[in-house]
Amino acid sequence: MASKAFAVWGSYVPHVGRGDSGSRRPWFALNWKRDTERSCKLRCFGVSGDLSALLATEPTEEENRALPTVELQRLIDQYENNEPRRSQKDMNSLPRPLSGTNLSSSANDGSEVRVAYQGVPGAYSQAAALKAYPQCETVPCDQFEDAFKAVELWLVDKAVLPIENSLGGSIHRNYDLLLCHRLHIVGEVQLAVNHCLLGLPGVRKEELKRVLSHPQALAQCENTLSKLGVVRESVDDTAGAAQFVAASGLTDTGAVASAQAAEIYGLNKLAEKIQDDPQNITRFLILAREPIIPSTVRPFKTSIVFTLEEGPGVIFKALAVFAMREINLTKIESRPQRKQPLRVVDDSNTGSAKYFDYLFYIDFEASMADHRAQNALGNLQVFVYHF
Repeated sequence: MASKAFAVWGSYVPHVGRGDSGSRRPWFALNWKRDTERSCKLRCFGVSGDLSALLATEPTEEENRALPTVELQRLIDQYENNEPRRSQKDMNSLPRPLSGTNLSSSANDGSEVRVAYQGVPGAYSQAAALKAYPQCETVPCDQFEDAFKAVELWLVDKAVLPIENSLGGSIHRNYDLLLCHRLHIVGEVQLAVNHCLLGLPGVRKEELKRVLSHPQALAQCENTLSKLGVVRESVDDTAGAAQFVAASGLTDTGAVASAQAAEIYGLNKLAEKIQDDPQNITRFLILAREPIIPSTVRPFKTSIVFTLEEGPGVIFKALAVFAMREINLTKIESRPQRKQPLRVVDDSNTGSAKYFDYLFYIDFEASMADHRAQNALGNLQVFVYHF
């Protein structure tokens, strides 16, 4: 018989509102993580404090001694044979994104918080990091996983990564990475995304023949781009598209990216707020090595992940443990188990049936210091399956 088990990460998650005023609301996030054994144990971590204290936090002396920094390399010009335009800014001064092959370290005095994000300077993730930590040093990374590793290797203090967009939905890659890395959610920030159409100085939008950007950004600007009659081409990120246009010197090519990317790469804003839906919000998680202890003094939010035993009504029963304690659920997400996606549920003589085995991610509004949440998770263990 399979053991009933949970695995856990835990942390306090402050929430930063989407508006420019930066309204703040603290949350708590508990992440469920696999133990090194086949079975899992219920564990809980955390730290107390409000959002303003968290944003002002600097590494302790002990952290300063152990915390290396990253030797950021100069950005390599992909089109070095082309003569750069005088109006373009010198991109050699920009930090090159970290990748899995160049995660190196050097001494750091710990004078400011270092925050990793995916993309290149001008990315929306960088804007989210600066919204959460206005005085931080942002560190670009090639891939989402590089940002996770940068925190684990003490190259940075935090990572800010997108988890959900109001138009595009969940960022599934980061849900999967949460289970692969031993990091804690210690904050949350919502950022309003305003797409701009960018081009080289002197270029009019009617002269564009193609536009580059991240696939989601292109989809979110469908109406505007269709009216222009341009060819749409996908790249890894929005700021990377702006970087490409600036470096290539192509007058018939534009990019959909942020206003900050236009400033960084010396491009003109040919049009602003070109997204089809003005309410375009991305929710980001703030990840760290150490958790924050929950309390009941202020509102908290908890995030868990688990898989369920097979049977009729089992999902209903699992969710009922929260409803009967009047705990509000704010997010439900399911993902197939990657290593063992199929589960045999009928081994009778007539054959065996195989179904996808799912992980369920749930966010709810309660602190793990609240007895209601503790009892709810204790009750939930009756229905969970090992993973």
